[in-house]
Amino acid sequence: MFNVVHVDEKWFYMTKESERYYLHLEEEQPLRTCKSKKFIAKVMFLVAIARPRFDCSYYREFDGKIGIFPFVLKEPAKRNSKNRIADALETKSILSVTKGVYRICLIEKVLPAICSKWPRENGTEIFIQQDNAKPHTNPMDSKFIEADWMDGFDIHLVFQPPNSPDMNVLDLGYFRAIQSLQHQEAPKTIDELLLAVEKSFDQLSTESLNNVFLTLQSCMVEVMKNLGGNNYKVPHIGKHRLMKDGSLPLQIECEQELVNQVRSHTQA
Repeated sequence: MFNVVHVDEKWFYMTKESERYYLHLEEEQPLRTCKSKKFIAKVMFLVAIARPRFDCSYYREFDGKIGIFPFVLKEPAKRNSKNRIADALETKSILSVTKGVYRICLIEKVLPAICSKWPRENGTEIFIQQDNAKPHTNPMDSKFIEADWMDGFDIHLVFQPPNSPDMNVLDLGYFRAIQSLQHQEAPKTIDELLLAVEKSFDQLSTESLNNVFLTLQSCMVEVMKNLGGNNYKVPHIGKHRLMKDGSLPLQIECEQELVNQVRSHTQA
């Protein structure tokens, strides 16, 4: 799993739909005004991460954070307001991320980020795993194939198993961790929201990311026990306790008997 990059998109909102406050009896209740929850400002981000490890080539820690890329554009303001003058560039969210927009972000942002940060001793063959959403780029897309031989890397695009959200570390828990940190901020503009999300992404520890990868391996074992099904509960192995004891495994073991059982099932 050291040569796999997980990518996925997520909407990040300016504020939560509902908030809970503890107020003194004489305090005023906070007032929130919005036509409906549909009008809460939001931005979609494409996140790319890999498993953290030590980079022996540069003698430094590789944190696994390839990057977080917002789908936004700059447009000149049409009229004056109290926040900016006319023709000043303002940041706007791209609310419809099409296949073309996704492919441009993948080729122009994700691939260069991988090439600049990837540990060289782990080889040059890399797999980018994405889910099966319609806007996602086909692995045989000609423009992606032209760009995947970059800086000597052989980069492949693959789909994760259908109907299996637990097979992506971002959906498995990393997105929730980013969002919980982002909700500690109080952005008022799109630019402030971008900074809050990027700050939350940078603040997340490599230990948290590594733990999610171990959870992913545990889910893979459960899928094998279900012979490809997803009728299981996400297992917990007490990773924080094992980390304190210095006994956190590098990978989750799988019994040979289970491997043989799955192999017989697939060949039947």
